[in-house]
Amino acid sequence: MTDLKPLPIAHPLEIIPVFRRWPSSVPRNMLYTVIFSSAVALALTAIQKVMGNDYALRGYLSAMLVISNLIGVMVYGALAALGWLLDGWPRRVRGVKRMLFHVALLAVCVPLGIGLGNLLLSGANPLRVLAQRDVLAQSLVIATLLAILMYAVRLAAERRMQAALDEARQKELIASSQRLLAEARLRALQAQIEPHFLYNTLANVVSLIGTQPAQARHMLERFIDYLRASLAASRGDQTTLASEAGLLAAYLDVLAVRMGDRLRYRIDVPEELRGYAMAPMLLQPVVENAISHGLEPKVEGGEIVISARLLGDGVCVQVSDTGAGLSGAGTASHKPGGGVGLSNLRERLRSLYGGAARVELLENQPCGMTVRLMLPLNASPTSILSTP
Repeated sequence: MTDLKPLPIAHPLEIIPVFRRWPSSVPRNMLYTVIFSSAVALALTAIQKVMGNDYALRGYLSAMLVISNLIGVMVYGALAALGWLLDGWPRRVRGVKRMLFHVALLAVCVPLGIGLGNLLLSGANPLRVLAQRDVLAQSLVIATLLAILMYAVRLAAERRMQAALDEARQKELIASSQRLLAEARLRALQAQIEPHFLYNTLANVVSLIGTQPAQARHMLERFIDYLRASLAASRGDQTTLASEAGLLAAYLDVLAVRMGDRLRYRIDVPEELRGYAMAPMLLQPVVENAISHGLEPKVEGGEIVISARLLGDGVCVQVSDTGAGLSGAGTASHKPGGGVGLSNLRERLRSLYGGAARVELLENQPCGMTVRLMLPLNASPTSILSTP
């Protein structure tokens, strides 16, 4: 188990849940000390009344309030002073040493409080008061009881802190596992997409070499650009919107050679957003999905538009197409399914940005779909995998 850091001065009232609502501070602790000391005075007065001691109730209560608060202030002041002088040692001490420390501290503060209280209330000599055997015995009993109470409060505070720390670690472990799972799914998806894309591209290059060598050369050059950009993106934890746009342009140029006039595309990224930091490979699976399930099934193909703009306190990046859409109207053979599932995309965004990012799916008119990614403007994606 990990060692606990030194705790702030725990107050006996913190054993009651309602008094744990406010964080520890000097004003709060002083107020709690007055409340606790006054409660001790009331308890001692009630005990004397039950025992039938013939004291003037109001006078005894007043004396107990003064003495109890003097002791409380001394104890709190001594803890704060010793913590400052000994570099927090009283907060780090554990076990039997802590109990002995509290007993020793209270064994000093309680008699001093009683003697000083009698001096203030009646002008009695503190040394004569403390010399009385019953006063010393009562002081020792009170000091021991208060020491046990303080020890119990500190122990309970440490256990609460350890429980909260364990809970936070468990939540962090779960969140980390979810992030790793989302990233593993993305890597698996890339492993499925890239070999298929590779084989098709090389087959097209071979078929074009004899009849259209210029087209074959262009396709091969853009394919090399795509591989270079894809490799850089897969090794980094984040990229820029400009780099992502360059990757998509190379990808679409390769496909445009194969699909001809059936594929048209535009990329519109304003200059002020080109340096925007984002997670890598967020858009490429969405574009691949638009090609595979939108444009390729449609006889006449269509257009893909990738755009970005500032929207409120975030960045809106969207991929729109004029393909088959959800209905698949006008297609030769509509492919069912959603390619890279939006649920996987949402999960990845949630793991990277928390609740600050979202995905929206819109149906275009008269045909096609738009996938809109709403990303935070001033938040970098969470690092998931370290670069080897």
